[in-house]
Amino acid sequence: MTIKLDHALADPRAWRPTECAIAGALEVLGPRSSLLIMREALLFGVRRFDLFVTRVGVTEAVAAARLKHLTEAGLLTREPYKEPGSRTRYEYVPTQKGRDLTPVVIALMEWGAKYLKPDGAPLSVVDDASREPVRVGYLAADGTERTEEDLRIQPTRNGR
Repeated sequence: MTIKLDHALADPRAWRPTECAIAGALEVLGPRSSLLIMREALLFGVRRFDLFVTRVGVTEAVAAARLKHLTEAGLLTREPYKEPGSRTRYEYVPTQKGRDLTPVVIALMEWGAKYLKPDGAPLSVVDDASREPVRVGYLAADGTERTEEDLRIQPTRNGR
C-alpha cells in the first residue's frame, strides 16, 4: 500500500474502525442493483420506474424495493409527473447527496474498464469540450492533484 498510515493506525490491533465510513456507505447503497440504479440515474439520466427495471435487469418488485430504500436514504427524491390521459406517476431524481456519488460510480467504471474489460471498455468519460479522457483523482484543498504516495490516513476528532 502506498498510502501512509498515521502512527495511531499503523497497528491494526490497536485501532478498530467502529464507525467505518465505507461500511456506512455500503449499508446505504445496499445490494448491487441499488448501485446500478444510481448508475442509471447519475450517468444516463434515467428517471422513470419502467426504465430502471429494463436497464438494470431486475424485477419490478426489486426495483420498487431499491428505489424506496434509495429514496428513504436521501439519494433520490420522488417527483410527480402526469402524462395526458393517465394517472399521476413518479420519477426518481438524484438529490445532491445522490449526485455526490457520481465520482464513486465513475471510479468503479474506470476500475472495471481497466481490470475486467481487457479488450476495451464500451464507454469512457471525456471532457465535453476537448473530448480528451478524464479520470477520477485525488485533489488537495488547493486543487492540485496528488498521488497515492502523497496521501496519509489519520484519525479525526470523531475517530479518536
